[in-house]
Amino acid sequence: MIRLEDFIIHKKLSIKNIDVQPKRVSAEYCIQTFDGKYISNNFVYSYEHNYFDKDNPDDVNLASMMLAQVAINYGLFFENIEFDGLFDECDKRFITEMTENTSIEILINKLLADNIFINPPFNTLQVEKREKYTAAKINFVNTKFPHYKLKKRAMKSDKNKYAILSSGGKESLLTYGILKELGEPYPIFVNESGRHWFTAFNAYHYFLKTDNNTEKPWTNSDRLFNWFLRNLTFIKEGYNNIRSDIYPLRLWTVAIFVFAVLPVVLKKRIGNIVIGDEYDTTVKGVYKGIRHYKGLYDQSRYFDEYLSGYYSKKGWDIKQFSILRSMSEMLGLKVLAERYPDLQRHQVSCHAAHSENNRMYPCGKCEKCRRIIGMLKAMDQNPERCGYTPHQITEGLRSLAQHSTHQLKSDASHLYYLLLQKNLIENNEFTKEMAKPHPEIFKLRFDNERSKLTDIPSHLRKPLFDILQLYAEGAVKKEKGKWIDFTLTDKFLEEC
Repeated sequence: MIRLEDFIIHKKLSIKNIDVQPKRVSAEYCIQTFDGKYISNNFVYSYEHNYFDKDNPDDVNLASMMLAQVAINYGLFFENIEFDGLFDECDKRFITEMTENTSIEILINKLLADNIFINPPFNTLQVEKREKYTAAKINFVNTKFPHYKLKKRAMKSDKNKYAILSSGGKESLLTYGILKELGEPYPIFVNESGRHWFTAFNAYHYFLKTDNNTEKPWTNSDRLFNWFLRNLTFIKEGYNNIRSDIYPLRLWTVAIFVFAVLPVVLKKRIGNIVIGDEYDTTVKGVYKGIRHYKGLYDQSRYFDEYLSGYYSKKGWDIKQFSILRSMSEMLGLKVLAERYPDLQRHQVSCHAAHSENNRMYPCGKCEKCRRIIGMLKAMDQNPERCGYTPHQITEGLRSLAQHSTHQLKSDASHLYYLLLQKNLIENNEFTKEMAKPHPEIFKLRFDNERSKLTDIPSHLRKPLFDILQLYAEGAVKKEKGKWIDFTLTDKFLEEC
C-alpha cells in the first residue's frame, strides 16, 4: 500500500543565491537527494525595462517572493524546503499557507485522481485525513542580505489603471476590450518559455502595434517545472510525449504570472490587477472529508481575495479581481465576438496551437477547440474568424456528438441544447442526455460563493454592467439554491 510519505522523494529543496539586476532576477533551485547528491537549476524572470535596484530592500524582497513561487508546488515531495532571501513575516505566512493549500490540491487532484502521468504503484495511494499535508519542514534564512531592513511602504496607486494578465485567450481579450473603454489598461503578456507562448503570440503582436502600455516579461518557469518532473521518480519517463489536457503535477501556476506582473504594477503605480476568470472557476469540493478547490484555487475568487489581502498587508494600494465572474463562458464569448470582433480575431484558445506564416492557429482537435467551435456555432458566430478551418469546424461538431466538454454541468447542458435546437450536432442518445435548457447561462449570475459584486471596485460597477447588460438576457441571483430573476438597478450596484 502506497502512503503519502512514499512521495517524499528527496531530502531538501533550496531556493538560494538570489541575484537582482535592473532587468532580471534569478535564483538557484537546488535538490539534495537522500544519497547526498546535489542537482541544481536556475529560475529566472527578465524584463524589457529596468524594474529592480539591488540596493533597494523593497526590490530584493519582491524578487525573493517572485522566485519562491515555483517551489510552492513541491511541499509533498521533500523533507525540507529552505527559502534563502529577504522575507518579512507577511511573506513567510503567505508561502507557508499557500504551500499547505497547494499540497492539498495536488494530493486530491493529482495523486488521488486518475492521473496518466503517475507510475505504478504510486497510483494506488490511499487517502487519509490529516491535520497537515505538507511533508516538508519550511525554513527561511537570509544569508545574502542580512544588513537590509524592510519597512512597510505606503504605495498610492491610480485606480484608473488596470494591469491585465494577458494570454491571448478569450477571457483576457474581453477584459482588455471592456477596460479599454472604461480606463487605462496595461496588457501584460508573461512569456513562459515553452509552447504556452503560442496562445499569446497573435494577441501580443497585435497589442504591440496598437497599445504602448503592452509589456512582455519572460520567465523559464515551464523549463523548471519539467526539470522537477525529470527528478521525481513517480512520474513516468517520456511524460512529455503523453497527450493530455492536464499538467502532470503543478497546480500553483497563476501566481507565477501574477508575481511577474507586480514589478510593473508597483513601478507604474497601477491600482488593479485584473485576471480573466469566469463564473465556473470558483468551485469547492470535499473528498473523504478533505476540503479542496478542485484544482482551480488559483483561478478562484478566493485566490483574488487572498492576494488582495496580501497586497494590503504589504502596504501596496492594489486590488486583484476579475470583471467576468458573473458571466458564463458562453456569455463572455458572446460579448467578445459581438462587441470586440477585432480582438476576437486574435483569440487562440488551444494549448496545442501551431505556426503558419508567422501566425498561430488552433489544433482543432482538443477538448478546448471543440468547445470553442461549439459555442461559436451555437451563437451563430463563425469560428473561421479566430483561425478554425471549415474541416476543423465540421470535425469539432462531430466530436461534440460523442464527447462532452470541460464545463459546469449546466453550461455544457445548455450548449448541447442549443446545438441540437439548431441541428448542428447529431441527435443521438448521448446528445439527448446532455441537452437540457439552462436559461441562466446567458444571464448575469450573482451569488456570494462565486460572483460577489463587492469583489469589483465600486467605481467600476455601473459602467461595467451598463456594457454587459446589453448582451445578457437579464440577471439572476441565487437564493436557497435556486436562480431568481431580478432587475439589476443602479441602486443594487451602489448598495452592494
